[in-house]
Amino acid sequence: MIVKNEEEVLARCLDSVRDLVDEIVIVDTGSTDGTKEIASRYTDRIYDFEWIYDFAAARNYSFSLATQDYILWLDADDRLRERDRKLFASLKETLDPAVDSVAMEYHLLLDAEGNPAAMSRRNRLVKRSRGYRWHNPIHEYLEVNGNVYLTDIAVTHDRKGSHSARNLDIFQRMMERDGGLFGRNLLYYGNELADSQRYAEAAEIYEKFLSQPVEYFEDHLLACSKLAECRHHLGDMEGKLRSLVRTMEYDIPRADFCCAIGYCYQDRGEIRKAIFWYELALRLEKPLHHFGILNLICWTWLPHLQLCICYGLLGELERAYEHNEKALEFLPRDPNLLSNRAKLLEAMGEGGGPG
Repeated sequence: MIVKNEEEVLARCLDSVRDLVDEIVIVDTGSTDGTKEIASRYTDRIYDFEWIYDFAAARNYSFSLATQDYILWLDADDRLRERDRKLFASLKETLDPAVDSVAMEYHLLLDAEGNPAAMSRRNRLVKRSRGYRWHNPIHEYLEVNGNVYLTDIAVTHDRKGSHSARNLDIFQRMMERDGGLFGRNLLYYGNELADSQRYAEAAEIYEKFLSQPVEYFEDHLLACSKLAECRHHLGDMEGKLRSLVRTMEYDIPRADFCCAIGYCYQDRGEIRKAIFWYELALRLEKPLHHFGILNLICWTWLPHLQLCICYGLLGELERAYEHNEKALEFLPRDPNLLSNRAKLLEAMGEGGGPG
């Protein structure tokens, strides 16, 4: 781990893995709070690394201190939930030593029932002897090749606060040093601008990134999605729709983009068109070998909720009721869905469901 001023979350992270790992290595990049004191309760392998505005350098230093066969890396605001702790313990007992890297799910957001609502994947457990290296000062990535094993073990991320100001500062230093930003760094810079609500600037950066040759199609999908978000905030709804449709230049339709397209038409009052896209979302399978971000609710309850609304607007109450019930299968205690049920039953003059 690399840490700095993580006293609020570090114990939670380490409590979730302390009995699963054979050593804990903490690299501190300049904490001024109680981070190192908390870390000392779990390990005596705590090291200082002078912050040089380079996350990859800090992570590579942390990897250099590991001594076991495999390295698990975590951020301080990550944790393993109980299900994943059990799966990880089992993995340790059964992992084929020919595996070079274990790619785990990364749950970025949970819904009201504790189910993952958004996720990506990371190469999370890597063989030390392969000498894999981190690259990029900001939004660093671990370059991995060889025998990669995909697992549904998940690391759950509970982000605390915003790091955009810090990240933009690092990007500024990179631009001054290198004369600009290139490749994937353009995408990451656009993301930081968007997170800072600098939507017009972010949109320009996304357009510049999308004009580049495709190296990794998931990056272009993300750029289209983020560009659509910027167009929305800038009041350019036609541009938003064009950006979403553009995702299909890089991959077959995905449920999350179909839902977003459906909402564009729903917002314009073109309800039949909206229904087409929501129903298409329900027919699509979740991509299996992705490493990009997936908005998982678009493969579960969200299309059903939106179809409930759309069919309700058309006066097709029985179909609205059916989709609301399907959404309730995923969120059985959701107050809005329960309210929808009651209102639809009343409107249909039924007490026990549609006839």
